[in-house]
Amino acid sequence: MAQNQLTAEEKYTLLTRNLQEVLGEQKLKDILKEREVKIYWGTAPTGKPHVAYFVPMSKIADFLKAGCEVTILFADLHAYLDNMKAPWDLLELRTQYYENIIKSMLESIGVPLQKLRFVKGTSFQLNRDYTLDVYKLASLVTEHDAKKAGTEVVKQVEHPLLSALLYPGLQALDEEYLKVDAQFGGVDQRKIFTFAEKYLPSLGFPKRIHLMNPMVPGLTGSKMSSSEEESKIDLLDSKEDIKKKIKKSFCEPGNVENNGILSFVKHVFFPLNSEFVLRREEKMGGNKVYTCSEELEKDFADKKVHPADLKNSVEQDLNHLLDPIRKKFESPELKKLVKAAYPDSEK
Repeated sequence: MAQNQLTAEEKYTLLTRNLQEVLGEQKLKDILKEREVKIYWGTAPTGKPHVAYFVPMSKIADFLKAGCEVTILFADLHAYLDNMKAPWDLLELRTQYYENIIKSMLESIGVPLQKLRFVKGTSFQLNRDYTLDVYKLASLVTEHDAKKAGTEVVKQVEHPLLSALLYPGLQALDEEYLKVDAQFGGVDQRKIFTFAEKYLPSLGFPKRIHLMNPMVPGLTGSKMSSSEEESKIDLLDSKEDIKKKIKKSFCEPGNVENNGILSFVKHVFFPLNSEFVLRREEKMGGNKVYTCSEELEKDFADKKVHPADLKNSVEQDLNHLLDPIRKKFESPELKKLVKAAYPDSEK
């Protein structure tokens, strides 16, 4: 259905499907009755993005289908403030890498880039008005609130740097300076989102809507992380590496809890394709097409779906998504960029 034919209710359903939580539901419904919603998603260019980034990408596709104006923020300053996860001398290179890889991901799932606005944090976070608002916020926020807001996102160390305490305030101000109605992120951002709702009105700025994705388990059953090599599949991993990692991944027969393989199917393949094909040999029942994740999860829980068949099907679909990304990054310029941005990486 074309986006201009969607009702406000249908847009709301599309915007909120598969989300874990929405703060400001009524405000979202009210805006949808009047105009299109302006949403932003931010990412700090630190470690290499991995396949779990397809989860927010598929949600961004939903936002566009619902007619939203979407901004993607490359939060370069945040990457430095978070205990220097990205050293200053590598910041620009990593931001370039993120821009190239995320645009490639969006293209691989059929998202038209011309409908998106891409913004680099330092393009506005160093201007006079923004800097003044950082100081104003610093005069209102307690150390306790700043530290609490960043606990799920900012790297926790025994002696936190002042930069890590500034991080939540900058993320809150981004909502105002990007002129959006809503911010989208993982549920691990919730404390920063409620921090923004508490403090932005103190500066005379409106409280924003917050849309939260669940955290998708990694291949080991815990959160997929850039710093845990075994839990993640890099976007540039070879087909051989992907086969090895998926084969070793946690996918216990009948267990749907903390199952990274099933979660990926639910949050990426179903929203993108509206179906998932389980590929099996004829003697094992042949291929089966699922049109909703609940049906697949039920069959898996009832042990009607074997982990090996599920893994094989996911491996094929994932390679289909990654093929155009790998191909693009075969260019000498992008190969050089990867090495320059991540000099300590083996890949």
